[in-house]
This record gives sequence, structure tokens and C-alpha cells, in this order.
Amino acid sequence: MKAAVAAAIALASLTGLALGAPQWLVFMAMLVLAKGVVVLGLLVLMRTGLVSFGQGLYFGIGAYAAALLSHHWHINDAAVMLVAGAAAAALTAALLGLLLAGYRDIFFAMLSLAFSMILYGLLVKSAALGSTDGFNLHARTFVGVALTAGSERRVFLMAGSICAVVAALLVHRLLGGNWGRLSTAVRDNELRVSYLGASPYRVVYANYLIAGALAGLGGALAALAVGHVDPETAYWTTSGEFVFIAILGGTQSILAPFMAAAIFEALRTIASQYAPNVWQMSLGLAMLAIIMFLPAGLWSLAERRRRSA
Repeated sequence: MKAAVAAAIALASLTGLALGAPQWLVFMAMLVLAKGVVVLGLLVLMRTGLVSFGQGLYFGIGAYAAALLSHHWHINDAAVMLVAGAAAAALTAALLGLLLAGYRDIFFAMLSLAFSMILYGLLVKSAALGSTDGFNLHARTFVGVALTAGSERRVFLMAGSICAVVAALLVHRLLGGNWGRLSTAVRDNELRVSYLGASPYRVVYANYLIAGALAGLGGALAALAVGHVDPETAYWTTSGEFVFIAILGGTQSILAPFMAAAIFEALRTIASQYAPNVWQMSLGLAMLAIIMFLPAGLWSLAERRRRSA
């Protein structure tokens, strides 16, 4: 019930933001939602004790899948683009997960990074996909309804809000039940899970598939926000941003990825405006402070306050 109330409040707030906020804030909110959804999937994976440094692979696949519909097949419906981005990433995760679900620790992290960099190299070398420049995409309808000039991003934000809220509720239900406890058990002692008759491989595979699909959805949403895709979506620094946000927020709540994504975007915007030459250093110092003083993430502050109340 609390989750449903929180979801309703979040959806109402985002709808109000989409209808009344200036365009720059709508744009930033879309990026926050896009990255928050990706990190939400990363949170599911981290519950099994695994960290993927290659979520940029699925983020890029989602973005390019949405853009290709517009650029090559002239399908300009934003809803179709979002579905295509999530579906393309889920299909890729279903294939690669067969291999990656058998690895753990640094091997899993480095293999996921390797696949992401393979996609980056293919995109850079592919003239048909715009090479290093990428290409633009245009979404002129949503569920068949034509969008008026200037309203596109506001509609996309409302659509992204619905997607993010539904995804968060589903993940909350998943992790709050037996599957969530099984995922944590795989992280704590994989051998005992096997003795109990469960398959750690199957748990990791399913969570990897969920993380991939959510990353693809986030990539498609980011592509709609920017109106352009390029190989940077699959580069290792993009994957690093997602891990940064996950560490910043922590894994205790489904709200943590979105809160951390908002803080990350605000911090990067302010740092790049007032210290354009050293803004990366500002992010690095923030990461250092979190690891030293709040290793469980910013959401641990809310947990401490709730326990003391």
C-alpha cells in the first residue's frame, strides 16, 4: 500500500512537472528518469552480488533501436520506440546472459564491459549508423496521436513517468517477495542455494535479463529526450555513470536510483557550469565522500532516520 501511494504521488508530481515546468527542466527530468530506470535494473542485478560495468551496451541498443525506427523505417511513434528499445535490449540480454550468468565477481564485470565496448567499436566503424557522429531521430506521434510542436518532450516525460513508475512497482514486488530473498541468498552463499534445490544460474540469468530490458527502456527514453544517438551511449564512461549513480543512492530502496540520478544530474550541471575544466574532479570527490562516509549510499540516511523515529 505504501508503495502504491508513493507511486501515485510520484506520478502526479511528474505529470505536474511535465505540464508546467520550463523546457530545460523537462529535459533534465527525462534524463533523470532514463538513467534512474537503468540503475533500477542495475539494482536488481546488484542484489545477487554482481555489478555490471557494461549496462551501456543495453542503453545503447535501446537508444539505437528507437532511432533506427525513425531513421530507416520511418516509424515515428514514441510509444513504439520505447517498446522497441526495451525489446531489443531484452533479446540481446537473453542471448548474452546465457554466457554471463555463469561468471561471478571481476570476471562478470569485465565480460559485461567487453561486450559494451564491442558494440561501441561496431557503432564507430559503421557508416550506415552515422559512425562517430550518430544520427537524429524524430517522434511525431504517441500511440497514433499527432504531437504539436513544443509539446513533444512534455508528452515523452509523462510517458516516461508512467514507464518508470510501473517498472519501479514491479521491481518492488519482485524484490519484496521470494525472488528477492532468493537473489540475496545467491549473493550471500551460492552453494547453500544450490543445496536447497534452487538454481543460482537461473536467478542471475533472470535478473540480468531484467536489468538489460530496463537499460534498453532507459536508452530509448534518453534518445527521445535528446533527439539524437551516437556511439557514446555504449561507451564505458556511460556504464561508469550508472555504477556511480547506483553507489550514490544505494540498493535499499527502489526510490534510491531515481533520487541518486537527480542528484547526479544536478551535481554535474552545476559543476560543469562553474568549473567546466574540472567538473569530473567534483564528481570524483563526491564518489570518494560517499564511499568513505556512506558506503551504503545516500538512502541509508533515510533508513537511519526511519529506524530512529
